[in-house]
Amino acid sequence: MIVGVLKEIKAQENRVCMTPAGVEVMKQHGHTVLVEASAGAGSGFSDADYQAAGATVVAAPAEVYAQSDMVMHVKEPQPSEYAMVRPGQIVFTYFHFAADEKLTREFMKTGSVAIAYETVTGPTGVGLPLLTPMSEVAGRMAAQEAAKYNERVHGGRGILLGGVTGVAPATVLVIGGGIVGTNAAMMAAGLGAKVYILDMNLDRLRYLAEIMPKNCTPLMSSPSMIRELAGQADAIIGAVLVVGAKAPKLITREMFKDMKPGCVLVDVAIDQGGCFETSRATTHSDPIYEVDGIIHYCVANMPGAVPITSTMALTNATLPYALQIASKGWQTACKENVGLRNGLNMVGDKITFKGVAEAFDLPYTPADSCL
Repeated sequence: MIVGVLKEIKAQENRVCMTPAGVEVMKQHGHTVLVEASAGAGSGFSDADYQAAGATVVAAPAEVYAQSDMVMHVKEPQPSEYAMVRPGQIVFTYFHFAADEKLTREFMKTGSVAIAYETVTGPTGVGLPLLTPMSEVAGRMAAQEAAKYNERVHGGRGILLGGVTGVAPATVLVIGGGIVGTNAAMMAAGLGAKVYILDMNLDRLRYLAEIMPKNCTPLMSSPSMIRELAGQADAIIGAVLVVGAKAPKLITREMFKDMKPGCVLVDVAIDQGGCFETSRATTHSDPIYEVDGIIHYCVANMPGAVPITSTMALTNATLPYALQIASKGWQTACKENVGLRNGLNMVGDKITFKGVAEAFDLPYTPADSCL
């Protein structure tokens, strides 16, 4: 199969979907890899590195789309790319369709096969192996950003997360005890903050109680608990996930009147529409905004700020799946691997992931019927 590696063109996105080491593995299995010129520059990989690994470097994205059976990205294709996508072409990337109706409807017109990193599961249908590494990065970054934007120079409360001798630390509320929330809580606790982490799964809470440091308290999530702790918090990290669907709005604007002025909201769920009522996507060049005295950080591609770490982690996770698709074709690969089948979001003009169909009241077609 001919596999295309595209340069990211979304604002401040410096990751690349495959490292030169990944190219070498693809070549060893008999596949041809086309890499758009300078695709790896933001992650520290030169065109010469890709050529040494066996890739063919091409000048423009149109050439990659025109020649490739499967194209790979990190973020969703941008509007300038829609017309380049060919019917039947496999597009393997993070899509987050449920948060973007325009993208969903435009991609239905392409007739392509959209396989979304974020809904691929483990081989038994459990876990999200392609989302996990970026969730780890985003979770750890969330605590860093909460600390940074709590500084008065950024409009925050002017409080040091860990405090100092004789001065109380900041209070950080983490909503969601999955991969993002766990990593965010660990980092915030490591900085010395007083941390609460909320989840609705008792088994998960028991696990968190065992692994978290003493300054992190796992609690059962409920609307009343969120309201109570939001009023105490100096920073709130939104880390909820409903796989492939829109995130629920757990912090409302009405709650702001009972919150501390300058409290920082970090919405890691922004890719899925955000879990705060007032969230809207921001960029690394303009990351924050203020609503009623509350600071919002809603950067939609947080791991793009640390591309060397993120690219390595992402390729480690995606390469085995990309290799399966390239070696067997998408239909056979999805028949044999239920985890990959769960990644099918769109086949032609058919929506094959229920959460996406429900988000926009579109017809749903089970993935099995397309195999």
